[in-house]
Amino acid sequence: MEMTVDLFDSIINTSQDCVFWKDKNRRFLGVNQAFLDYYGFKSADVLIGKNDEEMGWHSDPDPYMQDELRVLSGKTTYKVQGKCFIRGEERDIIASKRPLYNGDEIVGLVGSFVDITDVIRRKEKNDGSQVLYTIDKLRKYSFFDKIVDEISLSEILDPLTGILSRSYAMKFVRSLIASKTPFTFTIIDLDNFKFINDTYGHTAGDKVLAMVSKSLAEFTDGFALAGRFGGDELLLIDLKNITIKEKTDFFENLYGKSKTLRKEIFFENGAAFVTGTSGCASFPEDSDNFSHLFGLIDKMLYLGKNMGRNCYKVYEEEKHKYVEIRKIAKSGIFKSMYKLRTGIESETGFENKLKKVMPLLAETLQITDFYYVTSDGDIHAVLDKNFNGDASDLQNIMEDDLFSQGSLDLIKKHSPKFYKVLSQNGFESVLISRIRKKDKIKGYLVCAVDRSLRIWQENECAIVYYLAELLSDDL
Repeated sequence: MEMTVDLFDSIINTSQDCVFWKDKNRRFLGVNQAFLDYYGFKSADVLIGKNDEEMGWHSDPDPYMQDELRVLSGKTTYKVQGKCFIRGEERDIIASKRPLYNGDEIVGLVGSFVDITDVIRRKEKNDGSQVLYTIDKLRKYSFFDKIVDEISLSEILDPLTGILSRSYAMKFVRSLIASKTPFTFTIIDLDNFKFINDTYGHTAGDKVLAMVSKSLAEFTDGFALAGRFGGDELLLIDLKNITIKEKTDFFENLYGKSKTLRKEIFFENGAAFVTGTSGCASFPEDSDNFSHLFGLIDKMLYLGKNMGRNCYKVYEEEKHKYVEIRKIAKSGIFKSMYKLRTGIESETGFENKLKKVMPLLAETLQITDFYYVTSDGDIHAVLDKNFNGDASDLQNIMEDDLFSQGSLDLIKKHSPKFYKVLSQNGFESVLISRIRKKDKIKGYLVCAVDRSLRIWQENECAIVYYLAELLSDDL
């Protein structure tokens, strides 16, 4: 069948999508019937020869203009989420655009869009999810401006909180470091979140995460992006407050005037006063690489927790360079060691001793279980009778009596059997101490958690090492 003008018009005008086409100056050449119906136009005459800016469809027209200029340079966009004004109401749409060619020459563009406002509203009503960053807001940052046309917004944002997902928050941070853009990096831990979940249920916990995330995004709108690191931990990437005074003033307002991290939240079955603990450091002032920078903010968070939570700690090299040593002296490590020793002395048998000191280990190391590996490589959990696995190649990574890593990269490379067990159980960070009597290796103590990039503190390493020493006569 030959494609005639009448046949083309019939196809375009029966489409439920709003279709339009423009010249190389971004001025309308034509639209279909669905487009006219959507905007309430009787004919296309009202817009032919005009561009989006002249029609006044966007509160901020620049991102849409840049989007179409990219298309006119030869790029195709697919299902890009945006907003437009329809009879005074701002609506959510998803649009796709591609170049129009005459031979090898680009002479214009063709596009289509659909309205998704009701879909988004139903989703928010049904599952409590929210979207706090739009395509327009993300475009203000170079990293996201380069990818938002090719990656859906739902992939970039955390589905519950509506802020950046962990993956894209980390990619954004790395991009800022690569481009040598100064910024302040913060990790925020919501205090006693497990208590809220256990007392009021996970729906209440979800509400806390969503409300705090919304307050954080609104308070930092225009100069920072928030992300969810995982669980009850949030991230903040701030491009404005870099100096010590700026950071201190920012956190004073964050915790004070805004009440973002100090607020009462009501649930169907009660209420809780929600607080958070924050730790921050800046690039490149405090560190010029990702791993060290993340280590600093985690260190500051740990220090804030030890100071009673519900506070913030801003890294200052003069004050905090040797904070690990001071923490060991101030965090009651000797008391913990005394409790370990007296707990072990009151029990007989290796497994009984481990179970006896498990509550202390859980509190001190913030873990839910503890594991030991026999000299033959069999893995056993202190609390889980059914847990087992093969770690016969664990010794490949144990050049010293202690091994601590915030990732499993070295284990994957040198101890694949042990790595398989850890990864299958969702573990991402480990602390290991070798149990030995003189030169004879008798086994290993393993502290494994599902959080990657955990920085194992010196007092934590000391406690696990001391416990291994105490147990050396029992294997």
